[in-house]
Amino acid sequence: MSFQNQDPQTNGQSDNEEPVHYQLKLFVTGASPNSLRAIINTKEFCEHYLKNQYDLEIIDVYQQPLIAQAEQIIALPMLIKKFPLPVRRLIGDMSDTKKVLKGLELENAG
Repeated sequence: MSFQNQDPQTNGQSDNEEPVHYQLKLFVTGASPNSLRAIINTKEFCEHYLKNQYDLEIIDVYQQPLIAQAEQIIALPMLIKKFPLPVRRLIGDMSDTKKVLKGLELENAG
């Protein structure tokens, strides 16, 4: 499953500054309550803080175990920020907004 948001609005950026486009992967385990919370929380977070500036791919490790193995997933749910660099990994249901902001290096966005 993949959720993409590609509206070219700048979301508060100045005219000469390109907005940063985040590439995120959320790894979950099926439709477990913790996975569903992580999906909902991540989508809500992205729509609030990264509106029109992100691609979110949701990967069920039961359906795609090779992708999880290649990413060396050790705990779930896990959100990986692939871009912008550096790569960051966040574990949990993404309900702690302050920790997610810090993990994605968006502390000043709140």
